[in-house]
Amino acid sequence: MTPVELRASAGLASIYGLRMLGLFIILPVFTLYAEHLPGGENHLLVGIALGAYGLTQALLQIPAGWLSDRCERKLVIYAGLILFAIGSFIAAYADSIYWIIIGRAVQGAGAINAAVMALSADLTREEVRTKAMALIGMTIGITFSLSLVLSPVLDGVIGVPGIFAMTGVLALLGLLVVRFVIPDPVVTSFHSDAEPSSKRFGEVLRNKELLRLDFGIFAVHAILMAVFLQVPFLLQADGLDVSQHWKVYLPVMLAAFVLMVPLIIIAEKKGKVKQVFIFSIALSVISLVMLVFAQNVWGVTAALLVFFTAFNVLEAKLPTLISIIAPLTARGTAMGVYSSVQFFGAFFGAAVGGALKQYVGGDAVFVFGVVLLLLWLAVSAGMQPPAAVRTKLYHLPELDDAAARELRQRLVQITGVREVVVVAAENMVCLKVDRHGFDESAVEQLVMKGA
Repeated sequence: MTPVELRASAGLASIYGLRMLGLFIILPVFTLYAEHLPGGENHLLVGIALGAYGLTQALLQIPAGWLSDRCERKLVIYAGLILFAIGSFIAAYADSIYWIIIGRAVQGAGAINAAVMALSADLTREEVRTKAMALIGMTIGITFSLSLVLSPVLDGVIGVPGIFAMTGVLALLGLLVVRFVIPDPVVTSFHSDAEPSSKRFGEVLRNKELLRLDFGIFAVHAILMAVFLQVPFLLQADGLDVSQHWKVYLPVMLAAFVLMVPLIIIAEKKGKVKQVFIFSIALSVISLVMLVFAQNVWGVTAALLVFFTAFNVLEAKLPTLISIIAPLTARGTAMGVYSSVQFFGAFFGAAVGGALKQYVGGDAVFVFGVVLLLLWLAVSAGMQPPAAVRTKLYHLPELDDAAARELRQRLVQITGVREVVVVAAENMVCLKVDRHGFDESAVEQLVMKGA
């Protein structure tokens, strides 16, 4: 990657991370704070407040991405950051759970994830775009882990209103990053590998393998939000002040990261992706059962370690499987649907978890998670083991349609090439190839000549 591409990718990754921070940063502390607000004694309202961010984010991020194709992408990102800041300040100064709900909904309305990915595609060459997208994608895991550890510490220093205000200030600083750090694109164009297309939604929604994965990310984030409606109360009930909860989350997240590595290696190197996938779902079920029977902070800690080991594996593998399974012409659409379903899951889990906690009891939240996971296990049982493939992108010289068709016909005959899409309008060829046995030199020779 060139220095400009690195700067653009790092800057956009920070903006993307800020959006995920809005979802994750209050998870460990919000339910304990909300019970002291007017209306906060109703756990259903607390769940809606926690998940409102995900609802508006899910509804608006694809339309915001389409809007960014029709006007300057940075303008869409500016508007999204301003909305996020406004929502943050509304929540910071809220004096009831109802104003928190409004603030969270406004926060989520600043849906810029699709626009960020599209701008990243504008600012990077085809051959390094996968690296740029990976850098942006990594911010989800990093942001989540930091949120769990820092949130209780920040709560002890500035409180939940201060955390909301802090995210608002960070959003305003993000405006400066967009203006002065991220370059302006020379040309803004549609990128089929990075953006959703309205023409491809039917194809994506009819793909059973993609639907299995979409249900998976829906379930993962629904359960995550539901779990954090109850876990902070379990830790507090054992005498651990909320400002000290980081002492549980920090070692748990570090250990879970270490434990996930062997599972990822087994999946990738041994070709056991489906087996590791199913095992991780089953491990999640075990963790929630452990939380039901946890009697003290040590029991909760052990359960969280099992939960986050499985969560980290699933969170890492799901987007990878989407990119492997999705047709090359519909990859951006598949990722757009996946991301929207992820945020819908966050809202659903928070709302249903809040209702269960209010009308049934705290343990019902974990039982809900177990039922959702068992349903996911049933859905995943028919999953086809994914092929050991990777994606290669190449820049093309100017081609007419006839030359593009000829190039595609010659590329599909090369050893190890499974799928070819030549996009003459974007001067790009995208290939899905075997990880082993792919004749890359033959492809590069054809691409350099353009036919």
